[in-house]
Amino acid sequence: MKNRYENLKRVIVDFKKLTPEILALLVKKYPDGYDDDDIVAFKNQHNETIEAVEIITADTKYLVKVSTKLEVTMENYDVDDYEDFEDDDPDAVQPPDLIDENTEDKDD
Repeated sequence: MKNRYENLKRVIVDFKKLTPEILALLVKKYPDGYDDDDIVAFKNQHNETIEAVEIITADTKYLVKVSTKLEVTMENYDVDDYEDFEDDDPDAVQPPDLIDENTEDKDD
């Protein structure tokens, strides 16, 4: 039996290449975030294990690499943050400020 997604273009997306369009699709598919059952693992050309979540559009299967930056960005997603950008602009999605929970703010 033929897989209906077999003829789709396949794209691996790192956080640096994440666009507002793909981010919106992720948030729509995983409104409460993704969990371990949603993650697919595969080996890249360097034989490194990559973990990603899958988004399928009419013509493309995206594998978006899982990272802390991705999780935080999805949690804080607001469509209004991207209204001044094109849907395919990879510079629109900026990495979040990640605060180390083990570090305390100190007033010097």
